[in-house]
Amino acid sequence: MTLDIVEIFSAFMVLFAVIDITGAIPIILSLKAKGTIIEPAKASLVAFGIMLLFLFIGEPLLNLFGVDISSFAIAGSFILFFLALEMVLGQEFFKSEIEGGGASIVPIAFPLIAGAGSITSLISLKAEYDTLNIGIALFINMILVYLVLRATHFFERTLGKNGVHILKKFFGIILLSIAIKLFISNTGIKI
Repeated sequence: MTLDIVEIFSAFMVLFAVIDITGAIPIILSLKAKGTIIEPAKASLVAFGIMLLFLFIGEPLLNLFGVDISSFAIAGSFILFFLALEMVLGQEFFKSEIEGGGASIVPIAFPLIAGAGSITSLISLKAEYDTLNIGIALFINMILVYLVLRATHFFERTLGKNGVHILKKFFGIILLSIAIKLFISNTGIKI
């Protein structure tokens, strides 16, 4: 294990792009608008734990259940698809089963932050980079995730109700496209 700043930076950039916490702001605001309670520390820690678990034992863990990475990614694409439909159509598909309407674990920590894309990326990065460097890059990303989750009220105030509504619809379409791409790329369907 060797500490390499270039590897840390490269892994950080890949994970930052895949996690895309700034692109998730409209989803988070949409959940908050429904009265859902989001705990930034809890969501960040759970997502970090899930991703660390998959960093170290991801592929063997999935194999234990007879699930390959593609199947896992397809399952994640369905969850993202329904989240996107909620945003675009204004219909509620995810009903909170937790007292007080919490969504810190599902759908924020998983699959929004620690989703199929980020987990698959972590497993792929292990082939190129040292695990220590990936872990450091992941930790830095989780700090940013926490900060963005804490600042959602700022984005809400800055954008206003109309701005949040427009952003929600726009990013709903983007999320819908990502879900479909994730589904297609893991099923082998040619378009």
